[in-house]
Amino acid sequence: MVEEEQWFYEETGSSDEVEALTLKKFKGDLAYRRQEYQKALQEYSSVSEKLPSTNFAMKRDVQEGQARCLVHLGRHTEALEIAANLENKATNTDHLTTVLYLQFAICSSLQNLEKTILCLQKLISLHPFDPWNWGKLAEAYLSLGPALSTLCASSQKQNSFASGDKTIKSSFTHSGKDCLLCFPETLPESPVFSGEASSSNNQKNEKALKNIQNCVAEKREAVLLETQMKACASFIRTRLLLQLTQSQQTSFALERNLRTQQEIADKMKEFGFKEDTLLLIAEVMGEDIVPEKIKDEVHTEVKCVGPTALTALVIASSKEFEDKWFRKIKDHFCPFENQFHTEIQILV
Repeated sequence: MVEEEQWFYEETGSSDEVEALTLKKFKGDLAYRRQEYQKALQEYSSVSEKLPSTNFAMKRDVQEGQARCLVHLGRHTEALEIAANLENKATNTDHLTTVLYLQFAICSSLQNLEKTILCLQKLISLHPFDPWNWGKLAEAYLSLGPALSTLCASSQKQNSFASGDKTIKSSFTHSGKDCLLCFPETLPESPVFSGEASSSNNQKNEKALKNIQNCVAEKREAVLLETQMKACASFIRTRLLLQLTQSQQTSFALERNLRTQQEIADKMKEFGFKEDTLLLIAEVMGEDIVPEKIKDEVHTEVKCVGPTALTALVIASSKEFEDKWFRKIKDHFCPFENQFHTEIQILV
């Protein structure tokens, strides 16, 4: 068997450049399989440099191999650059799906929950009836929960309200519009923050600041609850899709399906949501689930639509995804957020 795996190490005497590069790629594949990632990277890089620009298929395979090697070598930034380049050059849904799974693997290795969630959301926007990606998304939201809890506890200790300083010093930080953990960092202008306030107003000022601090803490608790809701909704969507496909499955595929459904049922109990809430979530998350749509999704042809049209098929941000899938539930489940800014204004 070992000899069969290494047949391409033999001298072939071929003068065909493409064949020679293909053999080098096979050497890289074998090195990767043996977890010799530096050696595999060298083989892939050598092939990539010499491949003609017209050999798109092998170029993509080799670049994906490079990215996966770089992840194992801890060079995540370079891996992400390759993945981004592959995404920009994707010309059909099959290519884009492969690239998004690559990005998911890289972000998971980095343990970057926000980017991992965004990758899954992009995959789901491309394949909304794939139950396994919905399950992964639910697990990612669950992983986000403990991180939020830790930040909340830390933030409540670190928040400080200084006279003459309008900033709430918070341990919550975010990097941009796609951030899932966004909380207010500044308070509106108000005389209670003025250092010139007389001592007779100290007690009133302290009470106002305490009210605002409590309001911000409640806001953070609301975000924790919302994250739980998204996880629950994603799990319910997973179960609905699995229930629809189980009649077509047998053997180990059916066993995996039923086992996953039971695991989801157990998780539903842990959430502790009321039955009418779960029914509402199931209704919203199953609105588009009909057998005909599932059948079309499974047997759909690869769409060769070009980079521009492909971009339109995939969501641009987590907000866009969550507005589409969770807005109806959120409006019923988290009315606090809509009142938050109004309450801040009233308090100050």
